[in-house]
Amino acid sequence: MADDNEKLKRAVARGNIPVVTLDNKWHKIWTMIEKPADVKKQENALNDLLRKQGKYGTDSKDIKKLKKKMMDEILTLSDSNDPEDIKKVEENKRLIEECNDKLNKIDEDMGDLPSQIDEINRDIMDVTARLIYDVMHQNEKEIDKLSDWIAGIRVELKKNVVRKQEMEIQNGVMYSYMHDVFGSDVADMMDMKYNPMEKILKLKAIKDEKKAADAKKLADKEAAIAEAAAREEKAKNAEETAE
Repeated sequence: MADDNEKLKRAVARGNIPVVTLDNKWHKIWTMIEKPADVKKQENALNDLLRKQGKYGTDSKDIKKLKKKMMDEILTLSDSNDPEDIKKVEENKRLIEECNDKLNKIDEDMGDLPSQIDEINRDIMDVTARLIYDVMHQNEKEIDKLSDWIAGIRVELKKNVVRKQEMEIQNGVMYSYMHDVFGSDVADMMDMKYNPMEKILKLKAIKDEKKAADAKKLADKEAAIAEAAAREEKAKNAEETAE
């Protein structure tokens, strides 16, 4: 078990792990088993980091868009001698510097945020993988037990079905004899819940129907084989004729 945990840990450490909270399959796991409190806590922490990263990304994108707009305006107005245009160029230069400062600040704030996300994501996956392994291992034990139980029940069921049919046949034979001796009132005398002969006839009809179905299946199979052989022979004759 300890060796298995080490293997899982190494697999998580070197694997390309998707962000678990963005993975629908990861969330589906917790619809089947209870999510531990420590996983919930780490999940919330990871989502906080992802939101922060998303905000930084959005802010950076907006600032870069604004910066490009002002740079384009500078290029457009750079040859103008209009005082207002010159003033606009100087203002844009100042704003571009502010944009650069904000972008640098975002880079600083981002810092090791990606590595933090990766670290906590791998911690969550490590716990998840070990828990999944434990649950699957326990399930395998229960599956083996249930398989043995089902196999035993099938054998017992088959025995009981045969035994039931034998007793029904016995009742049918005995009923027939008593009917011949005492007449049609025998059923009332013996307090029978059903007519055993009727049951026997039903069983016989089922067996005859199965036998007919098996015979038809065999006949269809033989016909298909014969048809395939005929086609092959026809094709062979056609080739010989062509030669």
